[in-house]
Amino acid sequence: MEQNLKQKTGKDLQQWKTALGPMGFNKHGEIMAYLKGECGLSHGYANFIALKFREADAASHNDADLISAQYKGKESLLILFEHLRQQIQSLGIDIEMVPKKAAVSFRRKRQFALIQPSTKTRIDLGLKLDNTAFEGRLEASGPFGSMCSHRIQISETTLPDDEVFGWIKQAYDQAG
Repeated sequence: MEQNLKQKTGKDLQQWKTALGPMGFNKHGEIMAYLKGECGLSHGYANFIALKFREADAASHNDADLISAQYKGKESLLILFEHLRQQIQSLGIDIEMVPKKAAVSFRRKRQFALIQPSTKTRIDLGLKLDNTAFEGRLEASGPFGSMCSHRIQISETTLPDDEVFGWIKQAYDQAG
């Protein structure tokens, strides 16, 4: 969107940020209402500008800061995250790790895994598995909705084992 912003709206992102600065907006909705109502922007461009202005999108933060924020108050889970991350990234050089505000996504041609610190004592590992039954530790996706088809709850008492890594490999293979 940023590449087409000036052509579609008449201003580049920095010009929009400069214009919004003195307005004193504090909330996303206020910015959206102004951009859509007063400036005539589409919802998509208004949302993009509002997120970038407030630096509320994941792309406005570096990966380490996003991950650190996810595990604030849940620092004991970082060792589980790192273990899973290393196992996932060892599957191939074509894996893209994408930290977001609440989780870290792993992609090939599509997302195949997602790691989210869900409580102070548990990480949820979401996997996108085709034609795989829900049984045992391999549950329905639950809070992940359509982002993943399956979920595995991992804690210090239910560490990832060869079975879990087998499912991760299966998801990786299907995503290629």
